[in-house]
Amino acid sequence: MSSISIIGLGNMAGALAGRALAGGNAVEIIGRDPAKAKELAAALSGATVGTAGAVPAGDIVVLALPYAGAAAVVSEYGDALQGKVIIDVTNPVAPDLQGFVTPEGSSGAQEIAKAAPAGAHVVKAFNTLFSHVLAAGPAEGRPLDVFIAGDDAEAKARVSAFIESLGLRPMDTGKLPMARALENVGLLELGLMTHSVKHTNFSLGITLLS
Repeated sequence: MSSISIIGLGNMAGALAGRALAGGNAVEIIGRDPAKAKELAAALSGATVGTAGAVPAGDIVVLALPYAGAAAVVSEYGDALQGKVIIDVTNPVAPDLQGFVTPEGSSGAQEIAKAAPAGAHVVKAFNTLFSHVLAAGPAEGRPLDVFIAGDDAEAKARVSAFIESLGLRPMDTGKLPMARALENVGLLELGLMTHSVKHTNFSLGITLLS
């Protein structure tokens, strides 16, 4: 099992923390508002509360916060993230849901990696799952797929093991630049939500044909 620190106090943070605890992982909740962090940890039963800006207790640090502030948060932590695996769950989507706020040719994960210390390893994951779908877990007898991308093989192996502990299926898509494709999948889902499906009670996954 893994030791996880989750930076963020929103729906995605709660969903990931709940599944992580159910999977036997140690979970630390970190937020700028200590009272809200304590409230979330208490609701989860079993999570601890960390201090914003201090060295996270977890070997894996999940950025469960909006993309707009993610790189800045990583910069603020600086060397406190040295040696950590950083999971980026963000989708850097523009307000009009027609594109991205990242520089041309880059991705949110790559921009976050630029802000991280040299000894940290960023892995893109979970950005294609809506928080309530993640919280519910396996659907119709099959695990949800979690697409991942990252440059460090060991970091991806650790994230994959964590994903499996949640009862989900990791699907490696390649190096970190593939995060651009995964963020496009996130945008695709928002398009489906807006124009055809009309709700968020769905997930995209892989069916392996025999």
